[in-house]
Amino acid sequence: MQVDLADLNAFVAVARARGFRDGARLSGGSASGLSEAVRRLETRLGVRLLHRTTRSVVPTEAGARLLERLGPALNEVEAALDVVNHFRDRPAGTLKLNVPVSAVRLVLPAIVPGFLSAYPDIRLEVIAEESFVDVLAAGCDAGIRYDERLEQDMIAVPIGPRVQRFAAAASSDYLDRRGRPLHPRELLGHACLSGRFASGAMPSWEFRQGDEALRIDPVGPLLVQIGGATDLAVDAAIAGTGIVYLFEDWLRPHFERGVLEPVLESWWPSFSGPFLYYPGRRLVPAPLRAFIDFIKAR
Repeated sequence: MQVDLADLNAFVAVARARGFRDGARLSGGSASGLSEAVRRLETRLGVRLLHRTTRSVVPTEAGARLLERLGPALNEVEAALDVVNHFRDRPAGTLKLNVPVSAVRLVLPAIVPGFLSAYPDIRLEVIAEESFVDVLAAGCDAGIRYDERLEQDMIAVPIGPRVQRFAAAASSDYLDRRGRPLHPRELLGHACLSGRFASGAMPSWEFRQGDEALRIDPVGPLLVQIGGATDLAVDAAIAGTGIVYLFEDWLRPHFERGVLEPVLESWWPSFSGPFLYYPGRRLVPAPLRAFIDFIKAR
């Protein structure tokens, strides 16, 4: 039976994403194109592969069995085709990265322009989201995350600054009105501009000075989703609404402009920088190998 490889890839993208729109976003295609490809595959095979409703797309039993076998097989096909890349003078192809918004803002700007200049035949695609994902299941080659969120079967390569800090900040106008905290516990009496992950988890604000470490659960007038809405909390802090807690490097330009003032700076905790991670159970595609070599050389 002859089946188009592109149709199989389309089915895998939709089944993994549990939707045509999300599948299109991850694969770089269109929802209508994926829908047509899946219909064509189902017609060719003579069996329904996906249950479609207005709210979700779920593999049928046949679709689940096919997905289970296709994933590793398509990865091997991709790796086999990528071997040809090693015979080129310059690596070529698409490198797809899954990274948090903080890395998009604080890590990649110092790397991406130089990398794309050095490898003009590589197309870089960056997907920004906060949750830790299986990069292969998400259709990505690699991701960037912090060490506490890396799984054991992943290979990790340091990328970006090796030490970072979290910082608290507020406008001088707010601090003149409400007072400048001298100890993290005093934040419980302040308007804290806090964040929540898409999963619903709300991280505590951590502080450390010498042997003393504290976690504060912030309360205040504004709660934003971490990542996409973080800048709203920063803008609110600049406007005098309350105190924000974020990466020091994210807030540094606002300190330098004088629109935000450091709060409890001697208590800011430091932590290890991010890592580029990728599965160790497959051949490394040429674009990813070029990216790894580039950041190691830096």
